Amino acid sequence: MSKRVLTTESGAPVADNQNSATAGAGGPILLQDQHLLEKLARFNRERIPERVVHARGSGAYGYFEVTDDVTGFTRADFLSEVGRRTETFIRFSTVADSLGGADAVRDPRGFALKFYTDEGNYDLVGNNSPVFFIKDPIKFPDFIHSQKRDPFTGRQEPDNVWDFWAHSPEATHQITWLMGDRGIPASYRHMNGYGSHTYQWTNAAGEAFFVKYHFKTNQGVRSLSADQGAELAGKDASSHQTDLLQAIERGVNPSWTLHVQVMPAAEAADYRFNPFDVTKVWPHSDYPLQRVGRLVLDRNPDNVFAEVEQAAFSPNNFVPGIGPSPDKMLQGRLFAYADAHRYRLGINHTQLPVNAPKAAVVDNYGRDGLHATRYGSRQDKNYEPNSYSGPAETGAALAAPLAVHGWTGTHEAPAHTKDDDFFQAGELYRLMSADEKDRLIANIAGGLSQVTRDDVIEKNLAHFHAADADYGTRVEKAVRALRED
Repeated sequence: MSKRVLTTESGAPVADNQNSATAGAGGPILLQDQHLLEKLARFNRERIPERVVHARGSGAYGYFEVTDDVTGFTRADFLSEVGRRTETFIRFSTVADSLGGADAVRDPRGFALKFYTDEGNYDLVGNNSPVFFIKDPIKFPDFIHSQKRDPFTGRQEPDNVWDFWAHSPEATHQITWLMGDRGIPASYRHMNGYGSHTYQWTNAAGEAFFVKYHFKTNQGVRSLSADQGAELAGKDASSHQTDLLQAIERGVNPSWTLHVQVMPAAEAADYRFNPFDVTKVWPHSDYPLQRVGRLVLDRNPDNVFAEVEQAAFSPNNFVPGIGPSPDKMLQGRLFAYADAHRYRLGINHTQLPVNAPKAAVVDNYGRDGLHATRYGSRQDKNYEPNSYSGPAETGAALAAPLAVHGWTGTHEAPAHTKDDDFFQAGELYRLMSADEKDRLIANIAGGLSQVTRDDVIEKNLAHFHAADADYGTRVEKAVRALRED
């Protein structure tokens, strides 16, 4: 076998990769050493801005297989036939910490899935919890600032975390979920995934339905206690990455079963609470789970940077038969996610292999920009309409239209008969076993007791009291006991 030759970026062979060119033996380095300069310049540019949120992540390839007929609800081609398989890429992540953080921490987990369908890429961007902390995207930058490192102290501050929550009563449901037993998954394989938001499905007859996605892990849900999480994070900061990588390498391919809840669009307006409020779940008694298919992960990326760090998911990447809903947080993310990738990776990030469609052909008038690799032929024009047989619009909407009415302005979401920030948090608490409640109370009190302002503590305690009397009383007693120590 012939020996491979090391080259520069321009393809020229490298004579010496151990010694820089100098002015005589022991002399200063010469500016003309192109290989040295190229290596140092590339090294300085190896990193790109990390994600503001979901910075620390792991990914894998796999496939989605349809197991049940859902054509009555959606005309999405990749869901059109039982047995149909579609290649996928998934990225799991923590939310609040930086790229150098640990995996086994109490934090929501991102569950972002890319389907490489024949009709283009479909991105489903969710979490491992069915709800979120806030319901309006205008609060999102402030929420994240409160959870990230303080600009003065350089660390996450309990005062900031709980002060924001004190002024955001809608967060009580997600706080109860996060501080409970599922707040620290044992691994990425042992947690569920949710679309969290409400989406729209449209069938071939044009009928519209609103749906929520539930990916149920087939490995079983396993979680860590606060002490177990701290111990594991200290032993292996990359514990979840290690577990996912090694499982797939061993051929132990993790899988999830996808179910959806389906609400006929006509029922949304009169539902007892706002069905587009991401701080709430739809009771399964109202809209039971309906099985769709299974997700299987069977291949690790070859290069974590190229395929995991450069992976870009945007919830505005829909395919025919699937579209958005009036969910305000989803509406904000339709812009914010894609814009974050334009900033981090450039306008042509969709041409990177992990992001480019694999089963569909891209044909549009986008040209040029940093890292452009798609130019078209000499005859192709870069404007539309034209007389040169360029790609043309189909006239077929991806999803059904949504009726709107009223005056423009900064409105609160329309109130439904039983809209409430605390009821579902109380229901979740009442579903817990005695041991689960003990751990929940201990986790909340451990954080809230570190807050220095009494008024912030009292505002948060009021939220737990409003959710459930026993819940509030127990948190209050536990916080006071820790503050008196």
